[in-house]
Amino acid sequence: MYSEDELLFRNFQQLKSYKLDDEKSSTTTSREQQKTETSVEKCFDRFEELQSSHPRLTQFFRLEHQYYLDAMLRRLPSNYECLDSSRPWCVYWILQAAQLLSFNFDDETLDRVVQFLSKCRAPTGGFGGGPGQFAHLAPTYAAVNSLCIIGTKNAYRAIDRPTLVQFLFSVRQPDGSFRLHVDGETDVRGAYCAISCAKLLNLPELVMKELFTGTGDWIAKCQTYEGGFGGAPELEAHGGYTFCGIAGLALLNEAHKCNKKALLHWTLLRQMSYEGGFQGRTNKLVDGCYSFWVGATIPITQATLSGGDKEMEHTLFDVEALQEYILICCQKQNGGLIDKPGKPQDLYHTCYTLSGVSIAQHSESASCPQVLGDTINELLPTHPLFNIPPKSVAAAISHFNNSNDTDFASPSDSTCRGVSEQDS
Repeated sequence: MYSEDELLFRNFQQLKSYKLDDEKSSTTTSREQQKTETSVEKCFDRFEELQSSHPRLTQFFRLEHQYYLDAMLRRLPSNYECLDSSRPWCVYWILQAAQLLSFNFDDETLDRVVQFLSKCRAPTGGFGGGPGQFAHLAPTYAAVNSLCIIGTKNAYRAIDRPTLVQFLFSVRQPDGSFRLHVDGETDVRGAYCAISCAKLLNLPELVMKELFTGTGDWIAKCQTYEGGFGGAPELEAHGGYTFCGIAGLALLNEAHKCNKKALLHWTLLRQMSYEGGFQGRTNKLVDGCYSFWVGATIPITQATLSGGDKEMEHTLFDVEALQEYILICCQKQNGGLIDKPGKPQDLYHTCYTLSGVSIAQHSESASCPQVLGDTINELLPTHPLFNIPPKSVAAAISHFNNSNDTDFASPSDSTCRGVSEQDS
């Protein structure tokens, strides 16, 4: 017997009526969608046939995912050479996924991770994609998140706040936008990464004001006629950029500067009726990573609409269908998670599919999670604005609050003044 509150798997036979009808007008887009739906249908059919005799089909393959993450942290395979400039990202994806699965690495391993990330710190401030590489906002965000997840004194010490602030000012533009690196491209990812790092490191209020004057206005200009956010003004709405836009505005307490109702409408339309997962753009395919990018955007937007002063009564997207898609279609039996059926596992999708499930389970109430399938499937919560554990956010902010008096003598000291003069 199921209780009234227990989440149920959908009726897969009835779901077939939600598959795409191309109205006898086949296009490249419709053919790709039908191909994806066919691969998902095979997963659903297999699940129906074997569910009663193979109870593990309703579970996350926790041990296999843990073995996968452990192996990848110790030695990346050769096909990850293309991510040589994203090595702090690999670390972050592994640590975050492991946290969600309640898997902790031993202290010696984490000390080695801290040592490696310290080598990625650039002399000019911030972190590069690997030792000796130029500072870049994206790996800086990944490194700061990783070190805050580890949360030891050595980890916090590996973040040099004064020089990191210098780096943030060096990539800040006069209109409040941020380049991803010195002389690099400008997009909403840069703004979000800068805001997230600054908030986690609990920069003094006057430094924050100087650093992010105009940033909220610039982010708001990235919202499109559809309701989502593009990477920069006048670009197409995209799930990843949309998360960066609303999360950045929420962290700055400036969500009122965007059209929140249009944003919520656009994000809700990204959940696929048949597959259950999210697409990242209009008329695109389902992709497991948007379980977080879009899945987290919805409760963030709901919270800003309600003023954030009360617990959310009901999450507006289908949390059952999302978990169902990840459980049935996105797990590899030898560990790791994927974009969609037929794709290989990778660290990026392992992190963001699990993060999306965590959002689905905990967005309404951390004390009464909405878990589909076996109770073993409950993941630990993640903070929707930072995508690290809430306890890591609180610990980092508390730690750096005690460092403000020694790191920043005043908002107009040489640390801030020398770099902010570049804007004038």
